[in-house]
Amino acid sequence: QLQLVESGGGLVQPGGSLRLSCAASGFTLDAYTIGWFRQAPGKEREGVSCISSSGITNYADSVRGRFTISRDNAKNTVYLQMNSLKPEDTAIYYCAADIIPPILVQPMCTGRRAPAYWGQGTQVTVSS
Repeated sequence: QLQLVESGGGLVQPGGSLRLSCAASGFTLDAYTIGWFRQAPGKEREGVSCISSSGITNYADSVRGRFTISRDNAKNTVYLQMNSLKPEDTAIYYCAADIIPPILVQPMCTGRRAPAYWGQGTQVTVSS
């Protein structure tokens, strides 16, 4: 059974860091584009960052320079390193995966094209 499991969320003070992990089971991630998305209470889900199967990365303007996405195909895991966290980063973070051609990577990253497979989400709370 194809499954994505996020971990690494929690409570952190403003300016702190967290690293989220997205582990796949039932399939190998190397052929997939992986995206991180987030949804805050009362807001629409938004794309945070994506990494294509070839390693091309994409970031939302709100996180560029603070967040870094990476993948370790040997561990079948994708990471999201989040630094300089702000209260507005508080949300449930989801990872998602799909096999898509390069032309569809940006639509997926910006939320215009929903990926096929989703994890259950992990809560990130940034508060003092």
